Amino acid sequence: MAERRAAHQLLDKPLVFDDPLAVRIIGRRAEANLPEQPKHFVAARFRAFIVARSRFAEDELADAVARGVKQYVVLGAGLDTFAYRNPYSDLRVFEVDHPATQAWKRRRLTEVGITLPSSMTFAPVDFERETFDDGLRAAGLDENVPTFFSWLGVTMYLETSVVLGTLRAIYEMNSANGVVFDYAVPRETLGFVGRFALDRLSQKVKKAGEPFVGFFAPGALVASLKDIGYTHVEDVGSRELDTRYFASRADSLHPRGQVGRLMSARG
Repeated sequence: MAERRAAHQLLDKPLVFDDPLAVRIIGRRAEANLPEQPKHFVAARFRAFIVARSRFAEDELADAVARGVKQYVVLGAGLDTFAYRNPYSDLRVFEVDHPATQAWKRRRLTEVGITLPSSMTFAPVDFERETFDDGLRAAGLDENVPTFFSWLGVTMYLETSVVLGTLRAIYEMNSANGVVFDYAVPRETLGFVGRFALDRLSQKVKKAGEPFVGFFAPGALVASLKDIGYTHVEDVGSRELDTRYFASRADSLHPRGQVGRLMSARG
């Protein structure tokens, strides 16, 4: 996903999502993936969705900060770069990921000269031994303070019960918490382009040993979130993202026909 964000910085103007550190953290792989990107409309549409979901998450974060939120948790952070370009002086950032993944990321940050700011904390979590909230407590998260969570590129790899259990845990930690996440819809609900994109992506991730297993119908997912206790729920698909972030573009960068949707929920 970081490769797509990096490609966006190098290929697309104007930018939908400004992430100058994406190119640095990816390094040579950013340039290596460029040749196919402009030629393949599926790659362009997928790149558009990836940058739109990051933009949406950080727009929702900005709204949360304006409401007074001072803690931000990035679940499954991977090569996310927000913590290293955080513009909010009072916002503390926690990155949750597997210890081995975080060790690899920290080596990469050192290699490319990206400094760890005092406002960010790594929260390593071995999910076979502990829960994400256990890891956050150990890292110093204040559960009494409303917190905003982002959870991108993860739910489709998890069973639906695990996804809903995580969303419930976020709410039960503090009913004023908010979360943004993306999810995949069932194949039978998609059009031709969407099915083609899902099949191609499913084959790729299955070959890598991480098949898609979690799918949600939008209406049912909204209802589940409200049953948990979330009172403000917004579901956004590729059509809404296109209108919001790509309406004035003359190029082929549009997130049309994507299998993923975005959800924002808060108590």
